[in-house]
This record gives sequence, structure tokens and C-alpha cells, in this order.
Amino acid sequence: MPQLKSDERPTLLRLLACLALAGCLSLIVGTVAGQSVVPDHDWIADTISDLAAGPGEIVMDVALYGFAAGLFAAAMAASNAHLGGRRWSVGLISLALAGALVIIVGARNEYGDNDSDGIVIHAYLVYGLGLAFTVIPYSMAPGAGRVHRWAKPTLYALGTIWLIAAPIFLVLPTDVDGAYERGLGLIACAIILVLARVFLTRARQTASG
Repeated sequence: MPQLKSDERPTLLRLLACLALAGCLSLIVGTVAGQSVVPDHDWIADTISDLAAGPGEIVMDVALYGFAAGLFAAAMAASNAHLGGRRWSVGLISLALAGALVIIVGARNEYGDNDSDGIVIHAYLVYGLGLAFTVIPYSMAPGAGRVHRWAKPTLYALGTIWLIAAPIFLVLPTDVDGAYERGLGLIACAIILVLARVFLTRARQTASG
């Protein structure tokens, strides 16, 4: 077990881990609920962005903001329980940046769908999220492995799957990209779930001293 630091707060760490879990739940529930309120929504062809730009935008916007809050909570938890070196620091900063990007996606309410009003930045936000969710698991896997042995290979595996799968989304035909994007969302949530599990265990270790 890694040496415990006196400045770690187990109650705070546990709360932040739970908020990270709630953020993932927000994204999943919001995506499912959004589909139910949008008429004729095709979950295979229509993307999450289509949900957020359509009649059910309030549902999807809340889901995105909830997920962003979960990412910020995970970043704060990683800061409270710093598990090692510059790589861990890069990971927690990437978590915070991912949260900021998700907020911008929801707030901008434009999704690169041939918009012509103002500057269209959705594609760049997608690239940024793709990079962030590549960096997060690779940079944080060694530190997470200090708490749970299984966490290190799991994060490396999820990072590799993301690295391979994410670029494919950019070239998929529009009649199947909706289902594929949801799969990527589940991978992103899985990364956060692993980290949240690590934080919960770390909180227990710290509390037991």
C-alpha cells in the first residue's frame, strides 16, 4: 500500500469519487432520456450532438453539464490524492480540461452541422476531447495501479481501445455514427469509473491510516 499523506481528506475524496460516478450516470441517463423525448430519433444514425441541438436539448445539456461536473470532481479527487509524479499531474489537468470542453460543447449549442453563424468550433472540441481521453488513462494508470493492481492494465486497455476507436468515428458514415458515438461515451465513462473506484479505495485506506 502506498504511503499515506496527512493532507489527504478521506471524506472529501469519497464525496468527489461519488460525484464522478454521478457524472457518468448523468451522461448515460440523459442520453437515454433524451431519446425518449425526441420524436423519430434514430439512436443508430443520430448522434448525441443531434439530441443536444434538437427539441430535447435541455435534457442533453443537463446531462452534459452533469458529466462535466463529474470530470471536475475526478480532477479534484486526483489532486487531493496525488498518486505520483508528473504523469499523474498531466492526467488530472486533462480531466479538468475535458470537463471544460464538455461545458463548452453544451453551452455553444452548435455542433458543426453546417452552421454558418459565427465561428464553428465543434470539431475542435471533439478533437480536444479525443486527445484528453487518450492522455487521461495512459498518464494515470501507473498511479492508479498503486492502489489497485487491476486498475493499471485496465486503464491501459481502455486507453488503447479509445486510441484506436476514436479516430474511426471521424470517418464513419452518418447512418451509423450515432451508435458508435454512444460506444465511445461508454468507454469514457468506464475510464472515470475505474478512477472513481481507485479514489474510493484510497479514501478507505487513508481513513484506516
